[in-house]
Amino acid sequence: MNKSNTAYKSIGEVARILNLVNKRNGSFSTHTIRFWEKEFKQIKPKILSGRRRYYDEKSILLLKKIHYLLKERGMTINGVKKVLDNNKTLNLDEISNNSIRDNNFKIKTKLKKILNLTKELKKLK
Repeated sequence: MNKSNTAYKSIGEVARILNLVNKRNGSFSTHTIRFWEKEFKQIKPKILSGRRRYYDEKSILLLKKIHYLLKERGMTINGVKKVLDNNKTLNLDEISNNSIRDNNFKIKTKLKKILNLTKELKKLK
């Protein structure tokens, strides 16, 4: 049975989408999503009978953004809160492009330093 993209997804399905894997036992980690719910007020799943959580596409996109910023960019929870609270809405593509620009600048700067050091070493010979 395949669900459409617009269908609500369970917390387990969202953990699978985000590839949140428990390193100890290899199962999908739903506790991370529950923790993020407490930290980020923007995440609002539907909680139905039996206290089961269901996430719509908007919530899943928000969780993807949080996952990217925390896990890929290495931001802190407070840093991510500032990004999410910012009036401007950032798409994952925009964040990714900014990250690439930042990384390119850092790489170019490091390469220049290495080049200068190698020149200085050659002079010492």
